Amino acid sequence: MYKLYCRSFQGVMKVSTLFLPWREPQLLEGENSLAELPRLIKREGIETVLIVSDTGIAATGLMDGFLDGMRREGITFAMYDKTVPNPTIDNIEEALQLYKANDCQGLVAFGGGSSIDCAKGVGARLARPSKTIPQMKGILKVNKKMPPLFVVPTTAGTGSEATLACVVSNSETHEKYALMDTALIPHFAVLDPLLTVKLPRHITSTTGMDALTHAVEAYIGKSNTKQTRQWSVDAVKLIFENLYEAYSNGDNIAARTNMQKAAYLAGMAFTRAYVGNVHAIAHTLSGFYNVPHGLANAVILPHVLDYYGESVHEPLAELADAAGVCAASESTREKAMKFIQAIKDLNEEMDISVNVDCIIDSDIPLMAERAIQEANPLYPVPKILLKEDMDKLLRTIGA
Repeated sequence: MYKLYCRSFQGVMKVSTLFLPWREPQLLEGENSLAELPRLIKREGIETVLIVSDTGIAATGLMDGFLDGMRREGITFAMYDKTVPNPTIDNIEEALQLYKANDCQGLVAFGGGSSIDCAKGVGARLARPSKTIPQMKGILKVNKKMPPLFVVPTTAGTGSEATLACVVSNSETHEKYALMDTALIPHFAVLDPLLTVKLPRHITSTTGMDALTHAVEAYIGKSNTKQTRQWSVDAVKLIFENLYEAYSNGDNIAARTNMQKAAYLAGMAFTRAYVGNVHAIAHTLSGFYNVPHGLANAVILPHVLDYYGESVHEPLAELADAAGVCAASESTREKAMKFIQAIKDLNEEMDISVNVDCIIDSDIPLMAERAIQEANPLYPVPKILLKEDMDKLLRTIGA
């Protein structure tokens, strides 16, 4: 009965998404496209913005040209640069106060997924000032227009520039969860590959595997559509063709451009078709031990795909064909296993470990419970897992 309830809930959600007010962000793409953003902000009639970033980005100088452009356009800005990996409710509240104190009219998120999520959280609080972040946890709890959000991703992985999700951590309870509402989809996004050229190799690898996880989970889930399947296939193909090159040769602008496109397409896919059990476990792992989200997904993905078994062989075989990691003559099962092995090989080539060593046995029951609470009944996964399944997976991942 429990599994029937989950499938019924997912069926209702799939139908409901057909009636949601989806939008796609307006894109500025290509080398030096960031230079166009100040003029775009000015054309939108915005005079003061809050820029949400982190100390690492601020120290690199990546923003310097953009800030000069803002000054030339006469746009005033306040800077919040204290966002931490896996942004917290405290981050959002601090940034919100800065937004209000400076009478800002819009938000610019400049950085990785954490900065973007923090800015989305600020937008949610501005849209619903009487609600706290925990009160907006889950599906469609914002449902109000938020200020213009301009997003400048500096990694190629999260896809947050395209999604309705804002992922937040509660530093007191070690809980990590998502706010999901079409109101949180950014209005504008800049895909400038020059911003990713100097990324450390481990950030290139783990954020790239994050994008792969988005594409795979969207594709194998039961709420995909013809459009989301195409976005996922295109993303998977681009990732297998470009991620290792971007990792090993960071100055390859073509590879960097293609990885940005892959991350965006994967974001478009999963924001409509959802993610799955990989993300449910990854969010729990990050909430308990602050494991970077991309790294968590990279490690967990092959374990979960193996665990799903036959239920994912057909879609994984199709992805194996798209990725070019199998022979056309091979069976569905052989192709699926080749695809999972290709993920393991890619992880190994980029020095991503098979397991994590931070999981404490006594934490596993609560971690399994939280992962189940996130996954069920919402995520339209190929195989519904129970608490004992999550327990087994966590012990395998932490072995």
